[in-house]
This record gives sequence, C-alpha cells and structure tokens, in this order.
Amino acid sequence: MAKNIAEKVVASSDAPKQVTIKHLKTMKNASGNDVTVVDWQDTKNVDDAISQAEAELASAEAKVTELKADIVEYKKVKG
Repeated sequence: MAKNIAEKVVASSDAPKQVTIKHLKTMKNASGNDVTVVDWQDTKNVDDAISQAEAELASAEAKVTELKADIVEYKKVKG
C-alpha cells in the first residue's frame, strides 16, 4: 500500500515533531480510470514512526532470510 508521509505543523516549536501518514489505495472511477484516494490517515510522533518502521524492517528482513532458507530446501527436494 502506498503512503504519503509529511511533517505535521505543530503550534509550539518546543513540541515533538509529528508526521502525518496518508495511506493510499488505487480505485477505478466511473470512467474506468485508476485514481488514488486516501484510505485512512494517521498522525504520530516522528520518533515513534521511525522506531515502528525500523521494527517492521527487521521483521521483514528476518522473513526474507527464512524464505531464502525455505527455497534452498525446496530446491534440494526438487533435485
């Protein structure tokens, strides 16, 4: 799913920086053309967003390693 990430303007310069994340999806309009629409929007502290993205990346990298090992085993069975 595509995302649009932008800094959220906060009233105070002392406040922690925030990001607005618009989760986008593609749909067809009445003419049959693809259009991108905002599915939902989230606002969070930028440090929390970074931590979450880093955790998701580590999880995805672990999954890729697991899948590569699976492929090796499948190829052994195939011969």
